[in-house]
Amino acid sequence: MGSCIICGTSTEGHICDIHEEDAVFEFEGSRADQLTSGRYYRGSVDGFADFGVFIDIGDSVTGLLHRSELDRRLESLDWNAGDTVYVQVTGVHDNGNVDLAWSIRQADEEFRGQLVDSPEGDRVAEDNGKENGVVREEEAGNGRRAAEERDQSVGAGTGVGIADPGNADSDGTSAATANATETNDTVTNTSENTEATTESSASRDATAGAATTVSREAESEPARERTAIESLDERVGDAVRIEGEVVDLYQTGGPTIFEIGDETGTVECAAFEEAGVRAYPSVSVGDVIGLDGTVEQRNGDLQLETEALAILEESEREALEGRLDDALDARAEVGEVPPLVEGAGLEERDAEIGAVATAIRRAVFDARPVIVKHSASAEGYAAGAAIERALLPLVRAEHGESDAVYHYLDRRPLAEEYDMNEATGDVTRLLTNRERHDEKLPLVVFADAGGSRESRDGFDLLSIYDVSSVVIDSGADPEIGDSVDALLGARSDAGSEGVEVPTSGTLAAAVALAVNPGIEDDLGHVPAVSYQRSSTDALPEAYAERASAAGYDETAVREIHEALALLAYYQSYEDKRELVSDVLFDRAELAEPIAERYREELSTELDTAAANAERRTVNEVEFTVLETAAFTHGYDFPPVGVLLDELHRRGVAGDSKGEGSEDDGPRVTVGLGEDELRYRSSEPIDDRAVAAVAREEAPEAGLAVRGGSDSRFEFLFGEREDVSEALYEALASELLN
Repeated sequence: MGSCIICGTSTEGHICDIHEEDAVFEFEGSRADQLTSGRYYRGSVDGFADFGVFIDIGDSVTGLLHRSELDRRLESLDWNAGDTVYVQVTGVHDNGNVDLAWSIRQADEEFRGQLVDSPEGDRVAEDNGKENGVVREEEAGNGRRAAEERDQSVGAGTGVGIADPGNADSDGTSAATANATETNDTVTNTSENTEATTESSASRDATAGAATTVSREAESEPARERTAIESLDERVGDAVRIEGEVVDLYQTGGPTIFEIGDETGTVECAAFEEAGVRAYPSVSVGDVIGLDGTVEQRNGDLQLETEALAILEESEREALEGRLDDALDARAEVGEVPPLVEGAGLEERDAEIGAVATAIRRAVFDARPVIVKHSASAEGYAAGAAIERALLPLVRAEHGESDAVYHYLDRRPLAEEYDMNEATGDVTRLLTNRERHDEKLPLVVFADAGGSRESRDGFDLLSIYDVSSVVIDSGADPEIGDSVDALLGARSDAGSEGVEVPTSGTLAAAVALAVNPGIEDDLGHVPAVSYQRSSTDALPEAYAERASAAGYDETAVREIHEALALLAYYQSYEDKRELVSDVLFDRAELAEPIAERYREELSTELDTAAANAERRTVNEVEFTVLETAAFTHGYDFPPVGVLLDELHRRGVAGDSKGEGSEDDGPRVTVGLGEDELRYRSSEPIDDRAVAAVAREEAPEAGLAVRGGSDSRFEFLFGEREDVSEALYEALASELLN
């Protein structure tokens, strides 16, 4: 039995349980499992990553201080590799990973004792200017006062060290500050004073727990007038009051950060209870609050140092919510839709383009994440990247934090239609994010995806949880309009005779321009890049002229399309934001080598396919049929869809008349797999009408239609022969009627 080096209480070892967090340890072990969770350790900076800092604890163990544990942004740290830092071990995993938390004490003198944590047991650190490694009580008081002064200085910019007014005494001094001062001045190495300190702490905690919402209690101070957030940059150093909605909040190792939005903008507000402890725990994302604080400048960003925060009464809340809604509607409204491509059939869709663009803008200004889901194809990537291009500047401007574009904007390829499997996974993630991170439910934008009626169940599931969705798809089924908030590109919207029906990429680029007219110079070539060649090599004239005006000739357009097609295959489950942006917008020279690889891999597969494709005529309609299960590589580029596009476009089956001649009749290229049939046609086909006829001939086939840009029928493997013949007959009948 020993005595605590700080209070003298009898204890096992050198430090009692009460004061273990008042000591800093030097680690001499060689394994992570020798660390003690909850202790503070001296370490050194090993390196940096996007998600945090790696800290060496001793010579053999490295832990991660995640960016969420910091009291400031990662990029604002002034640490360098090798710097001494102080951290708390919060978890040691079986695989050797070590979780660390930030310590507001970053110097030896700010701890009251120094010990060594070795495999043989703890021992007092060697003399470092302190008797037996112990910080004497008068030194501890001075050290803590120095730490408090430093924290108050930091708190001026970050919120660290701010007293909670909900625990304030009648003279305005917080109970926490009063207790800390009293302890500094009177503590002695006796168990009696230890009990007194513990009792004082318990009393303080009870007082804190009793506070649910906090209001300003300095009755002598007149109420502050509300300040618009957009004008805070003119009030640095001033005490102000703001009113708004909590659009985001997160806990750091120091203060709690609330992001507050009113009708003019958003700002981060730092509130401090104690290190790593949630301030104002009754306040959640979506609450409408009033906040008093001081405007500070921190690393170029505005931040409010919170003095008091309270949820508004119902009448005040309703008035503010009305102002917020009206202001958001006004900010989000697109108004007149700017033209993107003349003569491409976009003018008659201005209302739909404006509705989709307004919904997207409102989500940004309402601090809701925007998730862009697009097909895993060249057209899908062009469409999704165009929307992303428009949103990135808006998100950066709307949210001050440097990593806002990763919190408020996500782009994901979607391999199939938006079925219940996809929707269930999304809803699970969204609800988890709301529960764990108080994240608002997002707006989901579907670009060149989700347009088939098979997606309705997925959309309906989203709507049950009040998740908004919009669809941009040139081949969309009109009836899905009842299941989404806005629809652009339904099949019934076909353009006038002689006018090209806009591609999904063209529609998405038009929406992107309406969302953010400042990126017009970036979008001129997107319609041409997105164009899916099927029965002709030539680009529509309107697309070619618009791309040329933007500085892209047909060769450049083709190379970018081919590069995106290759990237879409190899990155079919990832967004690859920077790489796609470089190829499509910023570094067109990257497209050439990627496109060359596309042509090399496609050429080899195309030669094999052409040699093994069969030619047949059904009711005067010529079919080119490729057995995809036998003559394609299932997991190598190109995928079946890209291969069929090339077979159909080039006419590799050897049409004696030559594709494009005046006497050409309908032509169909088919890829027949073990349990699916995909096709490309020179004329439009109603998939569901074809399926209805085929089901009558093969009722046991379990025939299903998979809509979207990749026309596909699925069936039971055992019925393959019967159902394929029925589909050939039905396709021919549809083309001849």
